[in-house]
Amino acid sequence: MNRRLAFNLVSILLIAAGVLVGNLVAGNKPSLGLDLQGGVSVTQEPVGEFNVESLDLAVERIRDRVDSLGVAEPEIIRQGNAIVVNLPGVDNQDDALRLVQVTGAVLLRPVLQAIPISTNNSGPLSSTTAAPTGTDVPAGTDVPASTEPPASTAAPTSSAATTVAPGPSRALPASATLPSTPPSTETLTAAPPSDAPSTDAPSTDAPTDSAVDGSSPSTVPGGDPTDPTATVYVQNIDGSEMYQLGPAFATGEVFKDDAAADIINGGWGVRVSLKGGAEGASLWNIGAASCFNASPQCPTKRMAIVLDGVVQSAPTVNQPQFTGGVDITGTFTEREAKDLARVLKSGALPVRLQVQAVQTVSATLGEDSLHAAIVAGLIGIALVLLFMILYYRTLALVVVAGLVVSGAIQWNVISLLSKTNGLALSLSGIAGIIVSIGVTVDSYVVFFEKLKDEVKAGRSLKNSAERGFRSAWRTIIAADTVSLLGAFTLWYLTVGSVRGFAFFLGLSTLCDIVVAWFFTRPTMLLLARSGRFERRRTFGIDVATEAAS
Repeated sequence: MNRRLAFNLVSILLIAAGVLVGNLVAGNKPSLGLDLQGGVSVTQEPVGEFNVESLDLAVERIRDRVDSLGVAEPEIIRQGNAIVVNLPGVDNQDDALRLVQVTGAVLLRPVLQAIPISTNNSGPLSSTTAAPTGTDVPAGTDVPASTEPPASTAAPTSSAATTVAPGPSRALPASATLPSTPPSTETLTAAPPSDAPSTDAPSTDAPTDSAVDGSSPSTVPGGDPTDPTATVYVQNIDGSEMYQLGPAFATGEVFKDDAAADIINGGWGVRVSLKGGAEGASLWNIGAASCFNASPQCPTKRMAIVLDGVVQSAPTVNQPQFTGGVDITGTFTEREAKDLARVLKSGALPVRLQVQAVQTVSATLGEDSLHAAIVAGLIGIALVLLFMILYYRTLALVVVAGLVVSGAIQWNVISLLSKTNGLALSLSGIAGIIVSIGVTVDSYVVFFEKLKDEVKAGRSLKNSAERGFRSAWRTIIAADTVSLLGAFTLWYLTVGSVRGFAFFLGLSTLCDIVVAWFFTRPTMLLLARSGRFERRRTFGIDVATEAAS
C-alpha cells in the first residue's frame, strides 16, 4: 500500500516538474491576451442572410490575412455568430479594420491570361511574358519576349480537344520560372440530372502545393482584387499560376446553396445547381458564352472563381449554355474538391460583416493590468496561507506544496495550449485562476476537518486519515462538479472576457481534482503512517478541547 501511494506521489511530481522543464527549455509560456499586452480588438457580426459555411470561411480568411502579416499571438474566435479578432501589439485601429474586414463574396471573372509559375526559393517571381497593348504594367517589371501559355486538356465529357486561346500577356516582377510540366486546367460542363449515377474513384486526399517562396497566395501590383469592376492580377490558391482577370460578370449568388464534392467521370469534382431567372442561370450563361466563344472579354476560355482576392479555381468553359447545374472537373483531390464546394456554397449566400465594436488597449495599460493582477494574486495566496498556518499549523505545508503542484500543472497546460491552439491568458482568466485558489483550499479544509473529527473520535492517525479522505473525497467531487457546471454554463452562454474567466476557472477546478487524488491523498496517508505526526497539536487540535470531549 505504501509503495503504491509513494508511486502516485512521485509520478505526479515528476510529470509536473518534467513538463515544466520541457516547456522552459522549448521556450513555451502562456501567451498574454489583449488586455495584458495591448493592441486592438475588433468585433464583427453578420448582417442579412448568411449560412454557416460563409461564417466559417470568413473566419479562415481573416486568420490567413493575420497570419500572413505575422501579427504575434492573434486570437480569432467565433462567439455565436460574432467574430472577435484580438490583435496584440497592433496600435492602429485603421490597420486593424483593414486587416479583419473580408468581403465574403465570390466573384466570377474572365481570365484574360494565365501564366504558370513555380516555386523558386532563391527569389520572387520573375518576368516571363510581354504586356498587352493598352495594359498598364506596374513600375519595376521587365518586359521580355512574349510566351504563349500551355494548352489545356479536353474536358472529360468532350470528344474534341478544347485548347486555351493565347491571351494577352503581361510582365511579372523579378525571377518567375516556367515549370517543366504545365499546371492542370479544370473544365466546366453542364451537370446531368441529380439522379444520374456517379463513377467511383479512389480517394487521393493529398495536400496542395505551397505558394511561391512558401508564402500565402498574394496579389502583384494592380487593381484592387476585391473590386468587381477592376482588371486585376492575382495568383491562384496554390501559387501555381498567375492570372490577369477582367471585371466580374457575376457573383457566387448565381449558384444555389447546394454545392458538393462528388465523383464525376471517374475523378473528384464539384457539382452545383444554378438559380433560375435573370439573376441566376441567365446571368451565368452570359459569362459562359463569352468564355466558350473566346471573346475579347474572355480570350482564354477560362473563368476564375475568386474569393477575397484569391483565385480558388479557373476552369475552362466547355459549352456556351448551362441549364440546371454545373460540373467542375479536373485533377482535384478529395480535399481540394470539398474546399472548392465550400467556397461555392459560401458564395451562394455570402456573409456581410458589420463592425460592432473596436477597442484599443495601450501597451502601458496592459502592462499595468498584468502587474496589478500579479500583485492581487500574491496577496490573495499570502492571506490564504496565513490563515492555514494559524489554523492548521504544520498541515499548512501540505497546502503550500499542493498549490505549487497545481500551479505548475496549470502553467504547463496553459503554455501548451498557447503554443498549439493560440490560447491567450487574459485579465479575466487570471481572475478565474485566483478565484480557483479558494476552490483548492476548500478541498484541503474539507479533508482536514474530516481528519480532525476522526482523531477526536479516538481513532488512530492512520485510520483517521484513510476514513477522513474517503468521506472528504465525495464532498470534494460534489463541490468541484458544481464549480465545473457553473464554469461550463458561463463558457457556453457568454462571450468575451466572461468566457475567458469561465475557461480558466474550469481548468483550475479540474487541476484541483487531479491534485487532491494524486498528491494530497498519498501525501497525507504516508505522513499519517510515518509516526512523526502523532502529536495532536500538529493538526491544530487544541489539547484542552480534546480533553473536554
